[in-house]
Amino acid sequence: MDWRIIVVLLPVILAGSWAFYNIGKIALEQARSFINNREA
Repeated sequence: MDWRIIVVLLPVILAGSWAFYNIGKIALEQARSFINNREA
């Protein structure tokens, strides 16, 4: 595989995985607070 393809794709994959990680973390916190509010 050409190293230039890896150099181009690596930042894109890192940015995408970082965005998914942040969105997932926020969604988990919101879901947790929603469940806690519903029980109280």
